[in-house]
Formats: sequence, C-alpha cells, structure tokens
Amino acid sequence: MAAPTDGFVMNQTMLRIKDPSKSLAFYQEVLGMTLLDQFDFPDMEFSLYFMGYPTSPIPEDRAERAKWVFQQSALLELTHNYGTESDEGFNYHNGNEEPRGFGHIGISVPDVYAACERFDSLGVEYVKRPDDGKMKGLAFVKDPDGYWVEILSASGLRDLILG
Repeated sequence: MAAPTDGFVMNQTMLRIKDPSKSLAFYQEVLGMTLLDQFDFPDMEFSLYFMGYPTSPIPEDRAERAKWVFQQSALLELTHNYGTESDEGFNYHNGNEEPRGFGHIGISVPDVYAACERFDSLGVEYVKRPDDGKMKGLAFVKDPDGYWVEILSASGLRDLILG
C-alpha cells in the first residue's frame, strides 16, 4: 500500500531579493546554480526565479519546463517585488539579526577550502571562514541581500560529527 505522502517533494525555499541582477549573478556565477525558469507577474508587480542544480535536461517546451521545475527537489525560489532594486534604503531582514528567525541555506561542495579560495578571488563576503570558531571545515558567506549561505562538504561534516 502506498503511503499517503508518496510523491511529495521538498521543492523550494523562497527568498525575497532586492535586485535580481545582483542575486542572479551571485547564485549563477558564484555558486554555479542554473536559472531553471522565470515567471513574471507584471500585474502583481513581482517575478519568480527558480534556481538549482539540474540533474536532468531542462525541457525546452515552456509548459513541460514549468511542470518539470515543480517536480525538482531543493530549489531556491528568488522572489523580486518590482521597485525594490531602485530604493537605496530598502533591505530584507536576513533572519540572523534580532529577532532571529530564518538562519541559512546550505550548499554542499566537494572541497570547502577550494571553494573558499574561489570565493576569495570573487570578493565574496564571509560571515565565517572555514577555520574560524569551533566548527572547522565549513564556511558561511553572504548573498547580495545578506542571507547566509553555509558552504560545507559531506566528508568534512562527517568527520566533525564523528570526531
């Protein structure tokens, strides 16, 4: 008998972004994600950008691509409300300042130190470098909106957890 949750997929985490040009560049060029699809809602004055690491070819057909996007797991949905990019004083709460709430997203990489060398060359802002603090071998960087992105490796965390 099939479980009532068969077919459920953790599809997305939504982050609000101020400036899509800066955020898309960060997630594509710094973190290597692919823009899987974009949905614009001009009447409601917002756009959605679905970012991820595709494991199969992205369908060319618009309807098939939309269906495919919502079957993927672990995507970022970047939401841009029109006009925020031109408001100098505008920013979103990153969740790590008071009152705390949202913490971070995590990106697993083969080698945290190699990834951080690359981030250094790209001028990425850090919250924590790999050897800072008590938890060694993982880093936290900031995206253009100040959201924290944890950079970790499966083997590094295994070693940290198992001692």
